[in-house]
Amino acid sequence: MNKKPVIGVIPLIDYNRNSYWMLPGYFGGITKAGGLPVMLPLTSNIETIEQITSMCDGFLFTGGQDVDPKLYSARKSGVCGECSPERDAMEKLLLKRAMEADKAILGICRGIQFINAALGGTLWQDIPSQFSDTIPHCQKPPYDVPIHEVSIEHSSPLYAILKTDTISVNSYHHQGIRKLSSVLLPMAEAPDGLIEAVYAPNKKFLWAVQWHPEFSYLKDENSSPIFREFVAHC
Repeated sequence: MNKKPVIGVIPLIDYNRNSYWMLPGYFGGITKAGGLPVMLPLTSNIETIEQITSMCDGFLFTGGQDVDPKLYSARKSGVCGECSPERDAMEKLLLKRAMEADKAILGICRGIQFINAALGGTLWQDIPSQFSDTIPHCQKPPYDVPIHEVSIEHSSPLYAILKTDTISVNSYHHQGIRKLSSVLLPMAEAPDGLIEAVYAPNKKFLWAVQWHPEFSYLKDENSSPIFREFVAHC
């Protein structure tokens, strides 16, 4: 029997309910692609991070609260939303260790923002007020409906699997990449110029997207390939 790759998934946190939780689409997208998703504990214990890194074949950095601007040496403005110090602390340690071990990494929404900030980039704390309000980046339900297009870089690995210049994506975020990390290269861009997907060319697999394939993988032909490529590299 073939052993499925184990994918560690960062939990979402609800401070009002004092609970961790999970969107089923993260697990569904991974499972459909042949992986075995497991929800991780939130911890900044180094020994635990080491054990988590060794037991998992890949990691999914999920959506959630805003990234604390302290991570990219900026002051938190009034347009920045709720942050999660527990997630920032764990994900910083886990990203570093996972990259050192060259484990496969996929970031979604907050995931692309966190990875960029942790690797030396910066973020717009609120896209509509600080960058542009010409594109609807924060749609209302249902979230599996595409709301705007993105153009795909021809030299990127995303183009290699989708083989198309543009795709339509869903969108539910108010923060985004301002200055791109020097470790990353862009894979896709919204019509207003916002970077919507990135990858690390010097790693086996480190991709991140700003849109939400976990909501659309069952009906969008361009969403499942992202999960499949991720799991294939785990």
